[in-house]
Amino acid sequence: MAEAGHGSPTAVPQNCYDGSPTEVLCDKDASTMKDLPKASKTSLVSQQEANTTEKPYMCGECGYSTAKKSDLSRHMRTHTGQKPFKYDLCDYSAALKKSLDQHLAKHTGEKPYMCGECGYRTAQKSHLSQHMRIHTGEKPYKCDQCDYSAAQKITLNDHLRQHTGDKPYMCGECGYRATRKSHLFEHMRTHTGEKPFKCHHCDYSAARKSTLDKHLRQHAGEKRYMCGECGYRATQKSHLSTHMRTHTGEKPFKCHHCDYSAARKFNLDQHLAKHTGSNCRPYMCGECGYRATQKSHLFEHMRTHTGEKPYKCDQCDYSAAQKSTLAKHCKTHH
Repeated sequence: MAEAGHGSPTAVPQNCYDGSPTEVLCDKDASTMKDLPKASKTSLVSQQEANTTEKPYMCGECGYSTAKKSDLSRHMRTHTGQKPFKYDLCDYSAALKKSLDQHLAKHTGEKPYMCGECGYRTAQKSHLSQHMRIHTGEKPYKCDQCDYSAAQKITLNDHLRQHTGDKPYMCGECGYRATRKSHLFEHMRTHTGEKPFKCHHCDYSAARKSTLDKHLRQHAGEKRYMCGECGYRATQKSHLSTHMRTHTGEKPFKCHHCDYSAARKFNLDQHLAKHTGSNCRPYMCGECGYRATQKSHLFEHMRTHTGEKPYKCDQCDYSAAQKSTLAKHCKTHH
């Protein structure tokens, strides 16, 4: 009698396939096996690796371990700096083919992945998956220290630094530290003076997009923030918060010289100038030597020299250098 499992027609069917390259296939008569394609050793090993939780391949540099030898080879490039995937139209190279494919999309402008909800297009499938969470509201990344959750892992990482206090990004000019690299980039513009965000209605430009968005609302006349007490409307949420203090009486800005407090920091700064005297009047008129504690006061003063009167009465041809003067005129004559 032939030995079972050697391909003989009399081989006993087995129910014990465990993924081993030498194991007998389940519930198959050996006589039927001759017509089936033979699995290569490589494919069987790959299947075995996929079906196991063992991670026998370990990096000697950092301890990273994986179930597949190919994954370890790719990982090692993070230590060696090897970037075997080259692009022949520029000097870009990548450690992973996937990264090269993503780079190629920048040259071609191809964005094959489209959102069925809003038409958003992207070059990468993973970006589309992240975008879809805007519509679904899904936030799969959870903070283990509070109930915060995020749609993207990078956003969760930023949040976690609030718990740890970690600020790994530092400005070489002034020592400012940030939790996010993008925040450091924004901060650096205070040193370089760069203002890349331009208004298409006027010559205004800003260092941050959020600041430009606020400016654009002035052109649009949009005032989406409304006070529930009196109907006051504002273009910015911060302006509404400041306004609300007129109803609550809150004055969070305290003077450390006396018991004065103010609802706005601007008013506290004006008050502090009274304590410091002339030493805190940094704005000087080049025509007559007049000094002011505030830049806006110097602008108003300069109109006495230029004759500018930007505030116009809409009922007659009167104009004034100051808004308060125009208000008095309207009250008296109209």
